[in-house]
Amino acid sequence: QVQLVESGGGVVQAGGSLRLSCAVSGRTFINAAMAWFRQAPGKGREFVAGLPWSGGRTYYSDSVKGRFTISRDNAKITVYLQMNSLKPEDTAVYYCAARSVAVGTLPHDYPYWGQGTQVTVSS
Repeated sequence: QVQLVESGGGVVQAGGSLRLSCAVSGRTFINAAMAWFRQAPGKGREFVAGLPWSGGRTYYSDSVKGRFTISRDNAKITVYLQMNSLKPEDTAVYYCAARSVAVGTLPHDYPYWGQGTQVTVSS
C-alpha cells in the first residue's frame, strides 16, 4: 500500500554535498515514521536518520550527526536527506523506509522500502 522511490544519488568528492529524495505514495503509513538506511559493500543495512512524518524530533546515527539532515515536504509527500561534509565511508546504497509506528533503527522495523540510490564519495 506504500511505495517509496529514492533519487538524488551520485558521485561527489569528499567534503561535498548531496540531497537524496524519497517520494512517497499510498495511504497506509504516510503519517507514520520515515527513515533512511544505507548499506555499504560487505556490510549490513545501517540506520542513518529518521523522523515522524508529522514532524518533531529527528534521529541520527552517531556517524552522521552534525553532517546529515532529514526533513520532509508535506505538500510534495517527499522525504529528504541532506548530506554535507561527505566522507568516503559514506559510500553506500541509500534506502528510504517507512513504518506505521515510532521511528526505529533496525531494518526489521520497517515493512516498506524503496529500491535504493547509490551514493559514492571519492577521496
